Amino acid sequence: MSTVTADAHEAHIAHARAGSFLSTYVFSRDHKIIGLQFLFSTLVWFLIGGLLALGIRWQLAYPWSDMPILGKLVYNAEGGQIAPETYTMLFTMHATVMIFLVIIPILAGAFGNYLIPLMIGADDMAFPTLNMLSYWFMWPAFIAFGSSFFVAGGGPNSGWTSYPPLSLTSAAQVLWLIGLTCVGISSMMGAVNYLTTILQMRAPGMTMFRLPMTIWGMFITAILQAFALPVLTAAGFMQMSDLVLGTGFFIPEGWSAGNLPNATGGGQPLLWQHLFWFYSHPAVYIMILPAMGMVSDIISCFARKPLFGYKPMVYSIAGIAGLGFIVWGHHMFVSGMNPVLGMTFMVATMLIALPSAIKTFNWLGTIWGGKIHFTTPMLFALSFVSMFIIGGLSGIFMAATPVDIFIHDTYFIVAHFHYVLFAGTAMAVFGAIYFWFPKMFGRSMNDSWGKVHFLLTFIFLNGTFFPMHILGIVGFPRRLADPYHYETFRNLLPLNQFMTWCAILMVASQIIFVVNFFYSIFFGPKVGRNPWKANSLEWQAPSPPGHGNFDFQPIVYRGPYEYGSPEVDIDYYPQTMPPPPARK
Repeated sequence: MSTVTADAHEAHIAHARAGSFLSTYVFSRDHKIIGLQFLFSTLVWFLIGGLLALGIRWQLAYPWSDMPILGKLVYNAEGGQIAPETYTMLFTMHATVMIFLVIIPILAGAFGNYLIPLMIGADDMAFPTLNMLSYWFMWPAFIAFGSSFFVAGGGPNSGWTSYPPLSLTSAAQVLWLIGLTCVGISSMMGAVNYLTTILQMRAPGMTMFRLPMTIWGMFITAILQAFALPVLTAAGFMQMSDLVLGTGFFIPEGWSAGNLPNATGGGQPLLWQHLFWFYSHPAVYIMILPAMGMVSDIISCFARKPLFGYKPMVYSIAGIAGLGFIVWGHHMFVSGMNPVLGMTFMVATMLIALPSAIKTFNWLGTIWGGKIHFTTPMLFALSFVSMFIIGGLSGIFMAATPVDIFIHDTYFIVAHFHYVLFAGTAMAVFGAIYFWFPKMFGRSMNDSWGKVHFLLTFIFLNGTFFPMHILGIVGFPRRLADPYHYETFRNLLPLNQFMTWCAILMVASQIIFVVNFFYSIFFGPKVGRNPWKANSLEWQAPSPPGHGNFDFQPIVYRGPYEYGSPEVDIDYYPQTMPPPPARK
């Protein structure tokens, strides 16, 4: 163990002075408590988003059934079918909840907050008060999105993309925009904090190219948020101005609606699409780059060897982020854009496959020849790689303009982004929770039940989403409450019923995770500082870490990928003084 310097010891004692319950656990400025606040909040919304998805799936499986148990708010009196307006509200809010209240805040908010200071050897974030505000700015978003369900006339029903002029016909759209703005402000606060902390507060010896891949993922993600979010925020204020003040940013000439009697028109609906996707395509990488970083560290740990091609992995993340800013137009191939411009976006989109392929082959290179331990975190990490490959390959199809014109707004698109953002990112999140749970709570989750949770989730997930590719190839449309009105699609009802029951069983399988998670917090077996025998710096701190994180001054002599050998079962050296012995 390293020598504890007097300054570090005094700082640790000063930080450890106990405060009131409110200052310690509610309005905490400790990055670990804030990370856990994000984690618990997003898990609650994860459940809500999943239930909204089941409502969508049930309508597609049994569109004429009578289910009075769900109440007259959801079903029509005529035969029990979900009203088209209710159906559009369900898929709008399902996507909104899962993207803005689950995936982004659980990756950047929960794991970013908890892990960044620990993995770089810092005692806290650079701006603790700003960090606290980044969480509490999520609560106006929770309230706004939640209350939008109960607005007269129904909740937001224009899709999570909120394309005008359709989005200008809903009274609940103002609440949706308020929630979106608050989420954006929260993310901006976090991005500023993460960038400053990573650049300025690394432990002695922790150079940029000794950072774990998790930190690189968070770092690049913070850059994306810092540069892309202002555009979406400005667009949100412009649409809110159209709704409330009757300005004409996105209202076309001669168009009017009942709730916009004073609107003058003369705007461009396509302008919203450009502004929205300028943020929302980088947002796709905001939702997956941290997951890629965490998966890299988990695979390296349980393959018992250093990450293959560390610097190419870093450069590939940077390449994905850079290209992500210049491909937003591929969401607009059917909008009537100039074919030359469409070809530019098509080529740029296809180029993203190159850094993505580098990452995939480097993960396979890390596994190759390693002494693999098939723990629950490793199983989820490996499934992330396989799901990402499926989602990435389907994305190449959509990058080609002629193909995209045919499959646009079909279930092929739904299959693609669910494989990337749910089958991929959610599996990485589960793996990360199982992996860092001992550090967060000082206890371990049950590995056997974790493997059962993984197996059931993996099977039913693929049963739910893989058939969507088949639906999309035959042109099955998104966003229609009753596609079977058309003779062409009536033979697809059995396939939709199969997918719906797989979705129900997949959601039910999460009961295993919930019970395992909360039981283990209180009754799981206690663990030491490094139960996984991992090489990154956070495992040197106590489990769970106290105030100030470290009870010594960490000094880094080697990065987590600068040593290791597949010939040994556990290759672990403390990254603190004295330096580890040289390998023979």
